[in-house]
Amino acid sequence: GVVFLVRIISVGDDAIKSGAEAGLVDPMAYIAYITLFVILAIVVFFVLKNLFTKTGTLKNTLISVGLFAAVLIISYVVSGGDTMQYKLQDGVATDAQSHMVGAGLTAFYILIAVAAGAMIFSGVKKVLSK
Repeated sequence: GVVFLVRIISVGDDAIKSGAEAGLVDPMAYIAYITLFVILAIVVFFVLKNLFTKTGTLKNTLISVGLFAAVLIISYVVSGGDTMQYKLQDGVATDAQSHMVGAGLTAFYILIAVAAGAMIFSGVKKVLSK
């Protein structure tokens, strides 16, 4: 990895942008992808191992995942299709794409409200307990 990095730095940005030395970047990208997939596999393995060895955490995790799925479903149902046409680089956004964007924004707003409510509740509880 270090050898590829030194070669990329020594060639410079202009040569890579022009495509003359694109072969220098490809091996570095493959090393990055391999490293990413190995780390992801290790993380998934240990997360699943920990979930199935501790049943209390499995229950809490499933409840959290279920609540998150409920937020996503509610936000999809609540967000309506937008009748306005949005121009993208690849053309015009479809109604389904607009609906998914609206659902994502609604889910984001719901999660922000829940996080803010949890912080306020925690702060008030801490103040009242003193």
